[in-house]
Amino acid sequence: MHIPVLTLALLAYSTVTFAAPKPDQPYSQWMANSFLSKSQKINQHYVASVLYEGLQRAASLHQDSALLSFTSNAVSSLVSANGTLLGWNSTYYSIDDLRVGNNILHFWNSEGRNSSKYETAATALRKQIDRWPRTPTGGMWHRDPVYKNQMWLDGIYMGQTFYATYTSYFEPSNTTAWNDIAHQFDLVEQHCRNVTSNLLVHGYDESKKAVWADPVTGGAPHVWDRAVGWYFMALVEVLQVYPKELPGYVKLRGYLAALAEGLQKAQDASGGWWLVMDEPYPGMEGNYIESSGTAMFAYGYLKGIGTGLLEERYRATATKAYGLMIERFVTREANGTLSWERTVEVGSLNTDGSYEVSNLLLLVCAPVLMNGT
Repeated sequence: MHIPVLTLALLAYSTVTFAAPKPDQPYSQWMANSFLSKSQKINQHYVASVLYEGLQRAASLHQDSALLSFTSNAVSSLVSANGTLLGWNSTYYSIDDLRVGNNILHFWNSEGRNSSKYETAATALRKQIDRWPRTPTGGMWHRDPVYKNQMWLDGIYMGQTFYATYTSYFEPSNTTAWNDIAHQFDLVEQHCRNVTSNLLVHGYDESKKAVWADPVTGGAPHVWDRAVGWYFMALVEVLQVYPKELPGYVKLRGYLAALAEGLQKAQDASGGWWLVMDEPYPGMEGNYIESSGTAMFAYGYLKGIGTGLLEERYRATATKAYGLMIERFVTREANGTLSWERTVEVGSLNTDGSYEVSNLLLLVCAPVLMNGT
C-alpha cells in the first residue's frame, strides 16, 4: 500500500515537546512516549489515524493522562467546530481516508457522546460510504480512479472497522449495513484466499485488467505480510461489534479461524513472519522477517484470545512472536527511549506485482534486512 499524499496540516509533532520516557514503563507506554519525544512529523491520513489509536490505547491502559490528553487534542484539532474534517474531500474516494473515523468515534464515545462536531464529522464519512464507487458485485474500490474495481486487504481494515463501529453506535438495527460489511469480507475471501495455505494474497481486480491480476480470480500474485496483518486485525476488530445473531457473524468467525490456522503454520522458527509469505519465497534472497506484520499478527492473536474469538492454543504462537518483537525489533537508545526496527516502508499493487519488482522496492526501503538478519 502506498502512503497517501493528503496532508493534515495540524499534525506537526515538532511543536510538541515530550521528555525522554523512563525505562521502567510498560513497553506500549514507553514506545508511545518515545515516539513523541523524538518530535517526528506525521502528515498522512491513515498513518496518523493508526498511530493515534495506538497512543490512545496505551494511554487508556496505563492511565497516562498526559499521553491521553495529547491524543485527544490531536484528534480534536482535525475537526473544526462545525464538524468539518480538515483536509477531507467528500468527492475523493480513497478507502485509507476512512480510518480517521475510528479516532473520531473513540473520543465521541469515551468523552461522553455529546460532541456534535465529532458526530457530524463521523456521519459525513459514513454518508460517503453510501456513495462509494463499487465493483459489479458490490465491493468498495480501494481508490477512485487509480485502483478501479480493486479491493485490497488493507482497505478492509481502513474502511470496514469504521463502518462497523459507526453502525454499532448509531444504526445497530441496520441489517442492510451489517450485511454490506460482511459482503466486503466475502468478496476478498472469494478472490484472495488460498484454501491450501489459508493465507490471502494482497488484493484482487474484479475486472481482471490489472497487469498482475490472475485471469481466473483476479487476485494478486503474492501474500504480503502487512496486508494480511491489516486483514487479521480487521476481522478481530469488526467481530467486537458485529451482531452475533446475524448470519454474517458466523461467516466472519470462520474466516478468522481459518486465517489463524494458516498464520500459525506460516510462522517462522524465529517467531516472526516473512515479508513475502507464499511459497517458495520464505528464506529466499531479499526476503526477511518483517516487524510490522509480526506485530499485527501478535496483536490479532492476543486480542482474539482475550475476547473469546480464538482458542487458547494460539497463545504460544502469539507469545513467541511478542518475544521476538522485544528481542529483535525494539532498540533501546542511550537516552532511554525506544526505537522500532526492521519494518517495510511500503508495498503496493501499482506495479506488475511480481516478487522481483516488489523485492527491489523493499530492498531500497530496507537494505539491511536481507534474509531476516
